[in-house]
Amino acid sequence: MEAGTFLRTNIPFQRISNPKRLLSRRLHGTFPRFIRASSTSANSNGRYRGPKPGRDWVAEWVSKNDDVVRSLPIYAGGVSLLAVLFNRTVSGIAPVADASSSQSRADLLTLGLAVTNILAGLVWLSIRPKPVFTVNPDGIECHVINPDLPNLVVSELLWTWESLSEVTCGRSLVVVYNSSYILQIGFAAESLKDNGKAASVDAGKLMQGSLCRGVMKSGAQSYLANLSLYPGKSELPFLPSNTQAVILQPLGDKGIAIIGGDTIRGFTTSDQAWISLIGEKLDATLAKYFDNVAFSLLDQV
Repeated sequence: MEAGTFLRTNIPFQRISNPKRLLSRRLHGTFPRFIRASSTSANSNGRYRGPKPGRDWVAEWVSKNDDVVRSLPIYAGGVSLLAVLFNRTVSGIAPVADASSSQSRADLLTLGLAVTNILAGLVWLSIRPKPVFTVNPDGIECHVINPDLPNLVVSELLWTWESLSEVTCGRSLVVVYNSSYILQIGFAAESLKDNGKAASVDAGKLMQGSLCRGVMKSGAQSYLANLSLYPGKSELPFLPSNTQAVILQPLGDKGIAIIGGDTIRGFTTSDQAWISLIGEKLDATLAKYFDNVAFSLLDQV
């Protein structure tokens, strides 16, 4: 398929007294132009004719025959062991190994390699990666925002939560800034005191914990890819008990954002980088608000 536009200007034959002037005039709009666009990636039937993505046939076969691949070392070791014993039997050599015989030394080495293959296959069959599943948070939904915040800050916090919940595996978000409890949204653990209510966040105790102190001291994001393996999870009692992964994102040197996910290793490197940028934006917004509040208090004094 071709589409084109042809613009043509009739220039009468005349004596060219100033070629540079004529060339300049043509370049500024009177020069004949032909614009041509062609489609090489689709034919008349609308089918794609461009390069097709390659396929890794070996990787696909291995993923579909995982049990067979894990058993291959056992088969290889067993066949090698039988071959050595058969060769020893038909070669007429004494069944007792003789250190002075090169054949005996070669047989011993082959037997060791065969047994090693068998043991490796047994290890492959016994050790398998644990499947990763998305879990439903074991908690209740909450939507708690500091009522003293202006609408501009509230809208940005809500935008942050909507973006995280739609794009990443985040299911819980807690924001603490300037030792103040700013936001708790998404799923939260149920309070032990008040049934049907979310467990509250103790901002002071949270910031004094080892997890938050380490993040604030380093000034870098901390990613707990499998929360169940970290003893510091006891410092996050407000998150659902089956939270799988957590990102601790510092907000400057005054606050922290805690994002809980529903999948082990569910936050990708792109998610982590994007959350860092969001943290910088939230820090700028909250710092501006708290600075204005401080100035207002000084004016009142």
